[in-house]
Amino acid sequence: VVNTHPDEDHCGGPAGVLAKYPAEHVYSSVTEHTTKVFSNVVKYAEEQGRQIEVPQTGDSWYVGDAAVTCIGPVGTYSDSNNGSLVLGVDFGETSFLFTGDMEQKAEGDLLEAGADVRAAVLKVGHHGSPTSSSQAFLEAVEPSIAVISVGEGNDYGHPSADVLSRLEALGAELYRTDTQGEIIVRSDGQTLTVTTDPTSREPAAGKDAPFIGNRNSMIVHSANCAKLPGEDNRVYFNTAEEAEEYGYQKHTCIK
Repeated sequence: VVNTHPDEDHCGGPAGVLAKYPAEHVYSSVTEHTTKVFSNVVKYAEEQGRQIEVPQTGDSWYVGDAAVTCIGPVGTYSDSNNGSLVLGVDFGETSFLFTGDMEQKAEGDLLEAGADVRAAVLKVGHHGSPTSSSQAFLEAVEPSIAVISVGEGNDYGHPSADVLSRLEALGAELYRTDTQGEIIVRSDGQTLTVTTDPTSREPAAGKDAPFIGNRNSMIVHSANCAKLPGEDNRVYFNTAEEAEEYGYQKHTCIK
């Protein structure tokens, strides 16, 4: 599990993951921070017997056959955004770059240090903020696919029109969570495919399945429960355990 930096919008998710799923390693840019949300990351990691690890630039490890390399940060920054862990992932002939909230100062330092940031898939820095994604950095990455994780109607005006223009000028296929919802990029080691339909992750069980999930609440019910969701909001599962694997919680109707 990787928590790029301790800002609340980046460590809330990992805390939830660690509360439910076992991890072999828990990486972050720091081991301590003042927020309750980051303390939950530490708490759930320690409950698993894991300590927060701060990888150094150049450290690498494998997830299956995919090689993960810590590319940055290459300096020490007072700003947590610039201190974000920057990870490159190589799988076969495909490559990914995850930049957290790294801003243009740290981007420039990476380039000056000679870091190889080239990647086919770029998780665009800082939700498409104008403080990130400089022209020089994007040209060095030269992504064919760019993914912006950003909330719909956010108060910051992300993503920036300038950043969108730079990516479009580079010919990158652009994907945004605020307009397309969940974005899944798959690699077989040779080619990349992108899906934006959240139902693509749902099981193939038929409507006669014994368990029915509620897409909105992420709660699964037995098929004879009195509180089933509306038809348009249903997901069907063959077992309650299958539903839990997809992140659903059992309703009280399931013993």
